[in-house]
Amino acid sequence: MTSKRAGGLTAIQLEALCGKWPGVTRDIKWGADLVFSVGGKMFVVTPSDGSEGGRLSFKVADERFLELTDQPGIIAAPYLARSRWISVTEPQRFGTDELAALILDAYVLVRAKLTRKLQATLNPIPTLKVARK
Repeated sequence: MTSKRAGGLTAIQLEALCGKWPGVTRDIKWGADLVFSVGGKMFVVTPSDGSEGGRLSFKVADERFLELTDQPGIIAAPYLARSRWISVTEPQRFGTDELAALILDAYVLVRAKLTRKLQATLNPIPTLKVARK
């Protein structure tokens, strides 16, 4: 998962990335955690003040959970591991594009669990623009 272009993802970058995705809302929970949700269901959490090294926690597909948590800088998310959430404790180890793709996957996974009626009210799933090398 590591890439040559390290960078992580700040709270501001996260806002720019998924703040305009269909149905996404943002909220501050547990004192200082910035939480992004779709249809009232969380899909990514990060400290709003950039503390904890900019940790990112988000939902992953069941089949990717063990693969991702075996990598340095990623652990099972405390309290949410049962629901297949991971915590990227060292986001600077990973490329911004790489993290963005994982967060889009989290959004898609959570959105797919919403009721059909609610999904029908949302615009199409967004795509990411891949940076050219």
